Amino acid sequence: MKIAFAASAMPEAQKTLHELEQRYGASASVAEADYIVVIGGDGLVLRTLYGALPHNKPLFALRRSGSVGFMCNNYNPDDLPQRLEQALRVTLHPLRAESTDTDGATTTGVAINEVTALRDSPQSAKLRILVDGVERIASYSGDGLLVATPAGSTAYNHSAGGPIMPLDANTLVMTAVCGFRPRRWSYAVLPQNAVTEIEVIETQKRPVRIEAGPQTVHNVARARIWLDRATAFTLLFDPDQHLSERIVREQFMT
Repeated sequence: MKIAFAASAMPEAQKTLHELEQRYGASASVAEADYIVVIGGDGLVLRTLYGALPHNKPLFALRRSGSVGFMCNNYNPDDLPQRLEQALRVTLHPLRAESTDTDGATTTGVAINEVTALRDSPQSAKLRILVDGVERIASYSGDGLLVATPAGSTAYNHSAGGPIMPLDANTLVMTAVCGFRPRRWSYAVLPQNAVTEIEVIETQKRPVRIEAGPQTVHNVARARIWLDRATAFTLLFDPDQHLSERIVREQFMT
């Protein structure tokens, strides 16, 4: 079994990396590895997933940071190969965002948790929202909005007032970020095959940026967002720490 290790720069994570390499051998390259083991928190998990996308290797994360570590397993240096072989797999499909800027250039990016359209100036963003070609909001005003996957629904989406969705819900959620108009609109739950289109109103006065995973596009004129079922990430979890259970449990946290 070949393992590629990735560790954060924090002293605790670096100490753990040294310990694991002493026990299980030096880190293999991602290209030749059977598994990727991440030592740190959720931020490193996401960065590693994006970086390893061309290889689509299963990733097992060990929590070694002060963050929540929602995508991580509890740390234990013992029996790592057995844990990897016995772990439950979760396949995540990312959102894909196709953004066209005011100069006509088009950029495509992927996001595991959410795609956000955010104001890029002191002026509020003003957006026209369509779903599957049907206009749903002629003029939305606020800091912005986001489209999230079920895996991402516990993160920025929930902080913005959106609902947490079970992993197998087959839904997406579109959520207002500090929405001002329409006054009573806060979010919409959509089918996973829905295509969201955003058109920026008053692009010069009210510039907007699109953030999709590690990518940011400024001066956006319009964007299309959809679930990319052709692309997949694989996360591994100990049987008693499965992501589906964590998402359900998160709804009852106080």
